[in-house]
Amino acid sequence: MPLRQCPQFLFVVMGAVIIISAIFSYFAGMRYIADPQIVALGVLSLSTILFIIGYTIAQGFERLAEASRLKSEFISIVSHQLRTPITNLRWSVDMLLSGRLDHVTVSEKQMEYFHILGDNIARMNELVQDLLMVSRLEQGGLPLKPQDISLQEFVKEIAGKFQPSAQSAQVRLQFNIDSAKPHITADPSQLKIAVENLIENAIRYSGSGGNVEVYIAQKNGKVTAKVKDSGIGIPQKDQKFLFQKFFRTDNAKTHQPQGTGLGLYITKTIIKTLGGAVGFESKENKGSTFWFTLPIKP
Repeated sequence: MPLRQCPQFLFVVMGAVIIISAIFSYFAGMRYIADPQIVALGVLSLSTILFIIGYTIAQGFERLAEASRLKSEFISIVSHQLRTPITNLRWSVDMLLSGRLDHVTVSEKQMEYFHILGDNIARMNELVQDLLMVSRLEQGGLPLKPQDISLQEFVKEIAGKFQPSAQSAQVRLQFNIDSAKPHITADPSQLKIAVENLIENAIRYSGSGGNVEVYIAQKNGKVTAKVKDSGIGIPQKDQKFLFQKFFRTDNAKTHQPQGTGLGLYITKTIIKTLGGAVGFESKENKGSTFWFTLPIKP
């Protein structure tokens, strides 16, 4: 929770406001009111009112903080409990689709249903994995194993794995690099999640005939990775909410109904944990460019 929303911090701030207001009102009262008893009564009344207001605000934020904690705890528990049955379901469907069960005869129509079931299990698994990642991020339990990484080669390899899905979606995926090969220190497993989220979103929202370009460049001791698409773009009114949990723009929901609204939140949190920054530029119906920067290894 941000410091400005912490109940204890708000209580301290309100205490400082009460003290300053009391001192100011005392000197102002002594200047314009002759009777010191009236001044003292006014200062006491003002302080009491401010204290009640401050206490009410702090209590409200404390209830919000507790509700947020319970929600995060609930998500964590449910996600962990769902992981095992989903894994078992996926294994069972994979066995049926593979035809390795000789004693089981599956008709063509049943096979079609199993494919639909497999697709939905994959979507459920993606949601559970995202929820588990969010839970770990919020609890500060993201395990980091820093390694020396050539960001150019790292991103190029990930982008290459998306070529089949890009071709399937009739999206042209290009990779443009700087002549230099900057190295960074980062956890490859976590960085991979962030890069995959950006490239996957770019392909998903570009549509048939679209273009996705991945850039790597370095400047001022930092390396920048950009993912530019020619997709639906982001409405101006939605841009300030884009990195919030579970947020999806209206045009994104129309273009691609499936989605958790967690990918960009996870990406930003991971990059910040690795010591970098994330941002974007976008215009509705004109495409988007998402970028992140990380410090170059000395």
